[in-house]
Amino acid sequence: MAAYRRSQSGGRRILIVSYHRVVSDFTGELQRSIPGLLISQETFRRHLEEAHAAGFELTSIGDAVDVMAGRRVAKKDLCVITFDDGYRDVYRYAYPVLKQMGVPAITYLPTAFIGTEKRFNHDRLFHLLRRIQERRYRPVYDTLPAPSLELLGPILSGQKTVSAALDDFIGDHPARTLTDIIDALEKQLGGGEDLVPEQGDVMNWEEVRRMARDGFEFGAHTLGHTVLTLEPTEVVEREILESKHTIEREVGITVRDFAYCNGWYSDEIIRVLSSNGFRSGVTTEDFPNRIGGDPFTLKRKVLWENFSLGMTGDYSSSLTACQFDDCFGVLGMNHPVPGKRPHITRGGTAVNELVVSEAVASPAEPNPVIVPSAEVPAPAVAANVLSDEAVSTVKEVP
Repeated sequence: MAAYRRSQSGGRRILIVSYHRVVSDFTGELQRSIPGLLISQETFRRHLEEAHAAGFELTSIGDAVDVMAGRRVAKKDLCVITFDDGYRDVYRYAYPVLKQMGVPAITYLPTAFIGTEKRFNHDRLFHLLRRIQERRYRPVYDTLPAPSLELLGPILSGQKTVSAALDDFIGDHPARTLTDIIDALEKQLGGGEDLVPEQGDVMNWEEVRRMARDGFEFGAHTLGHTVLTLEPTEVVEREILESKHTIEREVGITVRDFAYCNGWYSDEIIRVLSSNGFRSGVTTEDFPNRIGGDPFTLKRKVLWENFSLGMTGDYSSSLTACQFDDCFGVLGMNHPVPGKRPHITRGGTAVNELVVSEAVASPAEPNPVIVPSAEVPAPAVAANVLSDEAVSTVKEVP
């Protein structure tokens, strides 16, 4: 199967894997965090060993882009380790392992969170929804934002897990809607420190700089962990460029790589990236990368703890090898979620619809970039990070 994927990809496999939180106590953290964001430190170490055993060279995102573009010929298949969101767990538990093993990696930072006590909307909502379940609280929908029923209904009726409902909801609603719901739920629940998750803290800039001094790379991931396909162009540009410039100012490096929040992207977002000095954009699409492919739609396999658990509940080397060799993809057993979306502006109008109407009204204007409609995605098997990051955002896997 590896040989088949190699031939499909143009001679070399270019595997990019994505993680979010590397934790010391997976079982304990599982009780209070989004499952699809978690992997234990020991399992993470084993993943690096399995990738090496499977014949991959663990390399940087820049090397992978060069091989895809034909600027470099790889002697072995390539594997790139990436992290989304800048969780402090990565600094505490992944960074020492990577440094000890001499493995490069890149972390994509939502810069408005770095060096603060803030928590991501997906972590805050997950925590609030679990509190609602624990208290058996019945929300008063009349005082909640209108979209709240779309999120809460499937959870409270037992139709969806909290993670699955969050995944679907975050992909369809802008950040402002999420914060409005968070504020309203916290008010209904009476406020208090227990409504803000203790877990999910992010790195500070000194920790980022320490990793950078050791050769680890950093890319941009917007300012506020924003799903850009739901925002107008001026917001897209601000989220991308200010994220890039903040990292460059704080760390003293050049930022050339970007990760799409939720894995969603559009032609408009790619245009902004390519015209502002970026060389790559990573999705959460679990497809093979191909030599000559678009560096702004790099495919990634999002991994978490349960993707390496065998039938007895213990770590399975064979199952992990199957993940890295994409056996399930070759056999057609997984259902990757396409990340390309129509670019939605304020008012729910797609960019391509605006482009068509403007082109009709002003035929003398230059041809604009047209964003094609995306396929209707199949159900996801792999977790993305709620993403954030689940994925493409997090799906709970039994």
